[in-house]
Amino acid sequence: MTDDSPLGLVTAVVTGSLLLLGAGLAATGALGLLRLGSFYERLHATTLGTTLGMGSVLIASMFFFSLVQTRPVIHELIITVVMMVTTPISLMLLVRAALYRDRREGSREVPPAP
Repeated sequence: MTDDSPLGLVTAVVTGSLLLLGAGLAATGALGLLRLGSFYERLHATTLGTTLGMGSVLIASMFFFSLVQTRPVIHELIITVVMMVTTPISLMLLVRAALYRDRREGSREVPPAP
């Protein structure tokens, strides 16, 4: 693949776009962490922003290295699966712990236990 070929330009544009999208989503999640007030809002913003941002970066990496090495590069699929499985589980565990703590303290911001 030479620098003059259209494949090189297309590869660069697609990879760059996916990287910028991923960086933007991760930055949005980080900004949500700084700007939002409650623990629950902060957790929601960071989980969505970083998960989607990381997914875009991993897709960009798979696309770029598959074209450069002229063979499918699927190592990133393992990372994607681990991210997609562990992020919701850790979010659920953190929220349950926070709800338990807030209910024990008598916080009026959370609904009562069923």
